[in-house]
Amino acid sequence: MDQYAVVGNPIAHSKSPSIHAYFAQQTGQDLVYSTLLGDEVEFENQVRDFFEKDGKGLNITVPFKERAFAMCDILSQRAKQAGAVNTLMMGKNGDLFGDNTDGVGMVRDIIKNHGQSLTAKSILILGAGGAVRGVLEPILAENPESVTIANRTLEKAHALADQFDCLASSFEDLEGPFDIIINGTSASLSGSLPPLKDALVNAETWCYDMMYGKDRTVFLQWAHERGADGADGLGMLVGQAAEAFYLWRQVRPETASLVDDMRQQM
Repeated sequence: MDQYAVVGNPIAHSKSPSIHAYFAQQTGQDLVYSTLLGDEVEFENQVRDFFEKDGKGLNITVPFKERAFAMCDILSQRAKQAGAVNTLMMGKNGDLFGDNTDGVGMVRDIIKNHGQSLTAKSILILGAGGAVRGVLEPILAENPESVTIANRTLEKAHALADQFDCLASSFEDLEGPFDIIINGTSASLSGSLPPLKDALVNAETWCYDMMYGKDRTVFLQWAHERGADGADGLGMLVGQAAEAFYLWRQVRPETASLVDDMRQQM
């Protein structure tokens, strides 16, 4: 039976095994997907050992995405742009191939599952870290009217904006409203919020938080109180997994029903 795994540290909390088991059952694929606790020293050797034992594919999560990137012989364009890898597979000639499915997973969730278009829209992205870097290329591929990156450290926003030909701003200088606002900061995990002006949203604005939880995130609560609708990142988690599954198996699973099931179990 084909072997797959997710590598991270910590990893016991990962939902990836249950997600891929669902995909396998849905699509009739014969595989086993497990967790692998990544070692800070031995990570590269763990990856090599997995593939030497005929493992078929790995997902990579925090804190190893940049180290996985550095290991690859071949990188997808979106992995090159992201500077990080979350999906690995071995080519027939022994070359290690790396991809980043985070951005396309998020964009597909926004478009397919939530019925939103990014085309010709003014988009504000909060944050300038690795999570944002990983989603910019797929967002720009949808031809938005504009993409503005806002960050507490303006230099980081400018560096990312220059690389991807976007706009950069401090939170203080933002002028709204925007059509779509995407929160790529981890602030929601700690129940905090970037310093956002009320004028950034109106009733037509749609908001997306890459984080997710049982209850509405603090960012989505902020948007809701100002009349804006939105969604959290649970569908992004499932969507990036579905894209990895497709790369490995050449079968694209349906995701909306799994997101609904996971939501009910939270």
